[in-house]
Amino acid sequence: MQCFIGIDLGSTTTKAILMDEHKNVLGRGITNSRSNYDTAAAVSKQEAHIDSRFTLLRRELSQLAEMEGRIDTFLSDLERNFRREQFLEQLQDLEQTCEQFVKGPRFQGLESGVKGAIGEIFKRIRIQARVLFAAGTARKSDFFRDLAGSLYLAIAEEVCKDAGLPFDVVVSVYDKAILEVENRPPRGLNNLLQESGASDITHEHVQGTVGRVMDVELDETYVIGTGYGRVRLPFSKEHIRSEILCHGLGAHIMYNGTRTVLDIGGQDTKAIQVDPDGIVQNFQMNDRCAAGCGRYLGYIADEMKIGLHELGPMALRAKKTVRINSTCTVFAGAELRDRLALGEDRSDILAGLHRSIILRAMSIIARSGGITDQFTFTGGVAKNEAAVKALQALVEENYGKVTININPDSIYTGALGASTFAYRAVMEH
Repeated sequence: MQCFIGIDLGSTTTKAILMDEHKNVLGRGITNSRSNYDTAAAVSKQEAHIDSRFTLLRRELSQLAEMEGRIDTFLSDLERNFRREQFLEQLQDLEQTCEQFVKGPRFQGLESGVKGAIGEIFKRIRIQARVLFAAGTARKSDFFRDLAGSLYLAIAEEVCKDAGLPFDVVVSVYDKAILEVENRPPRGLNNLLQESGASDITHEHVQGTVGRVMDVELDETYVIGTGYGRVRLPFSKEHIRSEILCHGLGAHIMYNGTRTVLDIGGQDTKAIQVDPDGIVQNFQMNDRCAAGCGRYLGYIADEMKIGLHELGPMALRAKKTVRINSTCTVFAGAELRDRLALGEDRSDILAGLHRSIILRAMSIIARSGGITDQFTFTGGVAKNEAAVKALQALVEENYGKVTININPDSIYTGALGASTFAYRAVMEH
């Protein structure tokens, strides 16, 4: 099967889309690995391949009468068990790497104690993994770094206290080790399928279907790279497209009526005007600082000691919107602390921060030519409900009633545009 892949290498996450020869999206992949761009591209592409296998498996299983009404449960259990095995594989790699770092002058006199603590930490993490990947358990993240990191820190604090060891020393071992482990992608679906539960499949028809899907050749016919880090992708110039072109086309593919696109990513904000065919007519972007972007929100979350995913819901509880004077990442922390010291409610402050971000985006949109119906909002910040609420209010205030499109998979917009360019390079050449 011919496949066309688009990879969007962002500043915080890397996304991949795998498209088949009929222009259907088979799979999506994402990773937050940023320590090595080549690895990030490889991992996101591998994840798209894995997702594609599950898509093909769903198609095939839908043809089996004995699987009627059972497909969702079967695939959910299979993927959950696969993710658990993948997590445990990376966890073992992380533990071994941590043990390798416990040497040198910093650990003099502490080596045996730190090694023992690390062993105990990973023993407890493996126990937690049973719960983490149990049926019905909601995980805050699917990224290994997030899952392993949060568990390691929480358990390490308790273990270090009991052992009388410096917490910062044990944490420093993890900080070094995770960078190396991130550069070693885990095995793919084919390698881990049997370990993850395929051996429990007893019905011969289902076993045969799984086998056939695993044997399907997904030929990477053409790959296009784009995004913030596209110059670091291991592709020739012919296989690189600008993120403006890819986001414009991707938004057009998602919503055919799109004429204006706003993308707020981790590092920049882009306002793009496209014609009825998705061809870029004009654009503006802020690419000199992270003010008003995903990293700005991440900085605010760190300052308030809460998760990034908690910002939006907390802002929606605001009773009023505090006026924020600075959207500069450097000064925002100071203003945030001043507001809190004055007794302002955290929810009210966050409502003001979200409004200030969108006000900055509206300025960029205005410079690109304003908003023409339909308007499509993309990027990771499009998942933030408080940002969406502020955007809807400001768009109506300045441009009247406009159709605003927000796709659940909007974070993949750039990768979708890139995969479409890959498809066109071969199938419409």
